[in-house]
Amino acid sequence: MPEKGLIDSHCHLDHFTDEEIPALLAAAKAGGVTGMVTIGTRLARAHQQKALTRYSSPDVRVWCTVGTHPDHVEEAPLPSVETIAEIAQAPEVVGIGESGLDYFHGAEAVRPLQQDSFRRHIDAARELNIPIIIHARQADEDVARILQEEVARGPFPILLHCFASSAALAQSVVELGGYVSFSGIATFPKCGEFRDVARALPLERILVETDSPYLAPVPKRGKRNEPSYVAYTAACLAQERGQSLEDFTQTTTDNFFRLFRKAA
Repeated sequence: MPEKGLIDSHCHLDHFTDEEIPALLAAAKAGGVTGMVTIGTRLARAHQQKALTRYSSPDVRVWCTVGTHPDHVEEAPLPSVETIAEIAQAPEVVGIGESGLDYFHGAEAVRPLQQDSFRRHIDAARELNIPIIIHARQADEDVARILQEEVARGPFPILLHCFASSAALAQSVVELGGYVSFSGIATFPKCGEFRDVARALPLERILVETDSPYLAPVPKRGKRNEPSYVAYTAACLAQERGQSLEDFTQTTTDNFFRLFRKAA
């Protein structure tokens, strides 16, 4: 893999058809993207995420994560830590999640279940020493509190994905040794506060992503997002930080492989 290729650290290839994916990968390669991680949202469908890694090639690598998104915690009994870890031991699985807390969609009554699920995913990530990919929506204080409590029990790799939270949460994650990933939201004209955070954080703790097929960046806003569009987010953040795109790309890609050790 070229050292300076961009990595889309968070996409959802399962939202695309088998007929569409080869063209997506070709576009990614043409756009300088040399790897992507397709993210699990239901542990019961982990086999689908693993199957998508068959599209991996020397030019564009495809890895996956497994886990249950907080929006789906009521759909089935919570899995045990042992079950999550066993499923995640496969070589193509490089992380756990996405997990976390979503108080925008989740009614107050379901919050304890989300928190229980989050802690179980963290336990599995700690056991395997692979990153927990965190979804945080209108739950910054509880996400920070749980991370602090869990790190006190023993360290684990952390990635706060699709950053759209407070500067305080980003700083808390970094202080705990974690990383923060920025999506196309950072390119939206009215989201300057997230660009402020991207400027303030150490570059060595920043990743980029698409969260495709959602949240297409400017100038593709309103279209279905895809992994190649991560280049627009990278270009925006490099400009905001006053860095060359080449340097920004190389460092964020180095960050990716430092965090996602199984992807090396």
